[in-house]
Amino acid sequence: MSLSTWLTFMLASWAISFSPGAGAISAMSAGLKHGFRRGYWNTAGLIAGILFQFVVVGVGLGALLATSETAFTVVKMLGVAYLVYLGVKQFRTDATPVAVETGNLALEPIRTLILRGFLINASNPKGTVFLLAVVPQFVDPAAALAPQYAAMAFTLAFTDTVAMGVYTLLAAKVLRLLRSPHHIRWMNRSFGALFVLAGAFLATFRRGV
Repeated sequence: MSLSTWLTFMLASWAISFSPGAGAISAMSAGLKHGFRRGYWNTAGLIAGILFQFVVVGVGLGALLATSETAFTVVKMLGVAYLVYLGVKQFRTDATPVAVETGNLALEPIRTLILRGFLINASNPKGTVFLLAVVPQFVDPAAALAPQYAAMAFTLAFTDTVAMGVYTLLAAKVLRLLRSPHHIRWMNRSFGALFVLAGAFLATFRRGV
């Protein structure tokens, strides 16, 4: 991969990473509930999910999802179900920032935050199809493929690490400002609705889109 090609992919990666989606919703939700330092662990899972998607595309499983209607539908509905589950759970959360700050809230284990982020990105066939459409445009077929896939995977992982950090920090700042139980309950329900909405959008996604 030439330097100019990599720089072009880097620019595309920034746009991809900051685009609103289930990952951004997850990052903001984690920041709102846990603050930045703890909530940012969710990003580790999101990045692991991205790297998993690159592996799927790299070994050819992505082609199966792109060509098999059954495989695509099964993975898609699993992703939809998980997003809706997260939405309902978030909607029913009544935790307040005061409880978080004073330690009266039973915070989720870090491994739960990481697993949640991983499952959100790993179970999204839309991401797989997207990578199948975008990645080949930056690949030099005459050169070794593994180093090129690795370079793109870690480039996107880097930009997503920054982008999700921004989303998590913004939500954590809001957490410090909104101390009223009414406000934080409204925020939790808003994020819950966004998770469900993301699931609804995923349910309407078709391979050809």
